[in-house]
Amino acid sequence: MTALATIEVRSPFDGELVGSVPAAGPEQVRAMLDRAGDGLWSASRHERSELLSGVASRLLESASELAELISRESGLCLKDTRHEVARAVDVFRFAAIETLRDDGEAFAGDVTAHGRDRRAYTLREPVRLVGAITPFNHPLNQVAHKLAPAIAVGAPIVLKPSERTPLTAVRLAELLAEVGVPAQAAQVVCGEPAMILDEFLGCEAVEVVSFTGSVAVGRAIAARLGFRRAVLELGGNDPLLVLADADLDEAAELAVRGAFANSGQRCTAVKRIIAVDSIAGELAERIVDRTRSLRVGDPLDEATDVGTVIDAAAARLIEGRVVDAVRDGARLLYGGERFGAQLVPAVLDHVPREAGLVAAETFGPVAPIIRVRDLDEAIEVANATRYALSSAVCSFDWRAIQRCIRELRAGTVNVREVPGWRTELTPFGGIGDSGLGVKEGVREAIRAMSFTKLYTLPWG
Repeated sequence: MTALATIEVRSPFDGELVGSVPAAGPEQVRAMLDRAGDGLWSASRHERSELLSGVASRLLESASELAELISRESGLCLKDTRHEVARAVDVFRFAAIETLRDDGEAFAGDVTAHGRDRRAYTLREPVRLVGAITPFNHPLNQVAHKLAPAIAVGAPIVLKPSERTPLTAVRLAELLAEVGVPAQAAQVVCGEPAMILDEFLGCEAVEVVSFTGSVAVGRAIAARLGFRRAVLELGGNDPLLVLADADLDEAAELAVRGAFANSGQRCTAVKRIIAVDSIAGELAERIVDRTRSLRVGDPLDEATDVGTVIDAAAARLIEGRVVDAVRDGARLLYGGERFGAQLVPAVLDHVPREAGLVAAETFGPVAPIIRVRDLDEAIEVANATRYALSSAVCSFDWRAIQRCIRELRAGTVNVREVPGWRTELTPFGGIGDSGLGVKEGVREAIRAMSFTKLYTLPWG
């Protein structure tokens, strides 16, 4: 496919042209892959750590500029994008620390009857090349979670950001260059997604494909990888379980923050509030009260709490699912109005568990409440999805909490917190339609972008 000369980026809020980036063609992508895979990128742990620390400092210095750029190209409000920049700073700081960690192990050789007087050691070596693809919903932090671990372990990486939000990724690449990260170590390429993915998969040097995005594309990548490694972080349909003994003020605050932050466009957002019937009505009232106080509007207005979703088409899809849920028996308690790409956060109660609003991943500011009889039914409903990414439970009952930790099918179980809480270092990822079980987070991503080499020595 012939690439466009440029990709224009317009604000989802008002359609204003925010900027443009060059769109690479197949030949340019191949040239970037060839340059990255030539084996010339090499630096000591100290040098890599210093580069990563330098990037963290430059991100901090550029925080206001970057937050505004993310808001302009994505429609996310400044409150959310400032938080995203702070998270990206953490990513590079953690990566700088992890670069210095001794990752080898030692094994004695004389531990069995047929052993020998030898010692065995391991070390980690970077893969030849990483091909990475990131989505639109975190234009900076998702990119940071691919680039920083690759630099930390010394694995060259070529990254394609979402064509909807490429400007922030390109700016981050400029900051990397400013602190001295060599071009062959970390490159950002923009262009037609299918073409770039084809080039990644067609390049023998690409030993790892790290993809965050849709289930459909993740399945297509997995089907074509062969013996190469995939890190697939896909969708989520994350439940917040609210049990009968929960602090309802706390649960309502978590529901609102978890469902509406980042305009609800997070794979770990609260997408289903599964509440025990005895407290569901009171919980719904408290969620509505908190939702009423949220200000929806211009993403660049300091007072705005909820910006837009990525475009009007996405907003129409979400609006349609809300309408369908009400038709199927749900009660719309608040919100749901759409203005272009902007949605007033919607709170619904009595949502049927089969409704499309909760049966599929709804990527937007919606808080649907599903009522259940008890903990048994709550766990059953929570697990009745193809996704298994994150989850949370509001309860003080230790036995119920233990059951949730053991029985919820999810990569994360958070107690009295939103499903998505984590640090940038902790393992993150899911199974089923949420991924392969291979985790991200800085430390896990470093492992995914490297392999273990064993060497043995005579001893004695």
